[in-house]
Amino acid sequence: MKIPFINDKQSKESIVYPEGPDHIAIIMDGNGRWAQKRGMPRIAGHKEGISTVVKIVKAAVKCKVKFLTIYTFSTENWKRPKSEVDFILKLPKEFLHTYLPDLLTNNVRIETIGNMEGIPASTREAVQYAVDRTRHNDGLQLNIALNYGGRNEILDAMKKMHADLIDAKLTLDEVNEQQLSNYLDTAGAAEPDLLIRTGGEKRLSNFLLWQLAYTEFWFTDILWPDFSEREFRQALEEFRNRKRRYGSI
Repeated sequence: MKIPFINDKQSKESIVYPEGPDHIAIIMDGNGRWAQKRGMPRIAGHKEGISTVVKIVKAAVKCKVKFLTIYTFSTENWKRPKSEVDFILKLPKEFLHTYLPDLLTNNVRIETIGNMEGIPASTREAVQYAVDRTRHNDGLQLNIALNYGGRNEILDAMKKMHADLIDAKLTLDEVNEQQLSNYLDTAGAAEPDLLIRTGGEKRLSNFLLWQLAYTEFWFTDILWPDFSEREFRQALEEFRNRKRRYGSI
């Protein structure tokens, strides 16, 4: 089914939203460059990117996506200037403070992946509050990847699995791909069907390295603050036109 684009002659209410893939992951790239192109400080682009998150979450809800995982702050992002890091790490609190009522209305459930150690206490508290407030929602699960790195996640999973082997909670014969998946931050969620990366780069940047083994990739040069529902549904349309073989013919 082709996904119709909204044009000036159509209202959003007239658009039919076909069901999307179960799980979409997004690398939200290009915030800083968006601001620099406009002669603004990089942090202005990160702030602008918040409104894009809200638009895309709502679009995912309309398309009946079950899981949406957004790459908010990576373990490598600590290398950026301290002023930029400090600003970025305040954004989840600002986002949730402003939009949590809207997320509740849309039946969105908030979860986090990544290591919350090192994240400012005020941000951790705001995120945990949102997790608790949305715990009983059964719509879209929004996974916020904070201080997340794919390699660290796999290493941590292996350590947890090793501890369970030592404690005889798990036998060596039971160790397989599914068991390892159960120790990952994304345990219980379907693996991503589609990865979207904005900003023109074509790499994974240490994001969901295990989970993306058979994911379809969709890249765009559009910078994240300019990414819209139109491009989101364009990515879904292209996804539906692909044939996923999983190694077969």
